[in-house]
Amino acid sequence: MKPLTEQEIRAAFVNCTKGEARRLAVPRDLADRPWDDLDYLGWRDPQAPDRAYLAVELDGRPQALALRSSTAGSWQARRSMCTMCLTTHSGGVSLMVAPKAGRAGQQGNSVGAYICSDLACSLYVRGKRDAGVGARLPETITLEEKIGRTVANLAAFVAKVTG
Repeated sequence: MKPLTEQEIRAAFVNCTKGEARRLAVPRDLADRPWDDLDYLGWRDPQAPDRAYLAVELDGRPQALALRSSTAGSWQARRSMCTMCLTTHSGGVSLMVAPKAGRAGQQGNSVGAYICSDLACSLYVRGKRDAGVGARLPETITLEEKIGRTVANLAAFVAKVTG
C-alpha cells in the first residue's frame, strides 16, 4: 500500500461528514507503519474503543470507512473467522458495522462484517503476526493469491458501503 498522509486519510472518508472526518483520531505514527506489508490501514480510536477506521487504496484512490465494533460478550470466547483474511481467532474477531455512504447512511442503513479486532489482516496473511495455533488453515494457494483474496474481500465490503 502507498503511504497515506493524515490529510489524505481525512479526505478519503466516504461514510461520515467532513466535520466528523476532521474530528476523528488518526494514528500519529503513520511514518512508522509497515506500509509495504499493508493492504489497508486499520486502527481503533484510543478514546472510544468501539470506534474503528480503515483506509484502503482502490482503483488508484484512497477510500476510508468509519466503523463501529461490537461490545465484548461471552460469544467472543469462541473461535471466529475474519471474513477479510480468513484468520481464525479466539476472541480476536469483531463485528464491524459501517454506516452506508450517502443518503442510505443518513437513513440509518449499515453494512457489517466480521473483521480481525486489531485490524491487522495484512500482517496475519503475510505471517508477520501470529494469531496462535490453528489460526491459519493450511492452503495450497500462494501468498500473492492470499493477498489478492484479502484485497478482493475488502473491496467487496467497501463496495457494499458505497453502493
